[in-house]
Amino acid sequence: MIKHQAIRNIHSNAVTINGDTVWDKDGNEIIIDDTLVQNETDRLQTEYDAQEYARKRKAEYPNLKDFAEAYTEKEIGGDDAKWNEYVTKYNKVRTDNPKE
Repeated sequence: MIKHQAIRNIHSNAVTINGDTVWDKDGNEIIIDDTLVQNETDRLQTEYDAQEYARKRKAEYPNLKDFAEAYTEKEIGGDDAKWNEYVTKYNKVRTDNPKE
């Protein structure tokens, strides 16, 4: 999948990719430069790997329903117990999945 994206990044006119064969919209085969494709693939993989913490955080953060309920109870009801619990869970996710 990353290799296909790399090919599309390098060859914006690529329409169909089948293995290592690439065609444009008119059905003409596009000759790809393997070195350029590999460099772009490596760049995309590095970018993807660098965002692993963000993917993990997204999966583990408390949901928005919990946020809304906790915030509402704190602001309207004056009870901050759920809010404090929410903040603790949120901060734990950040601590468990640091950016570095």
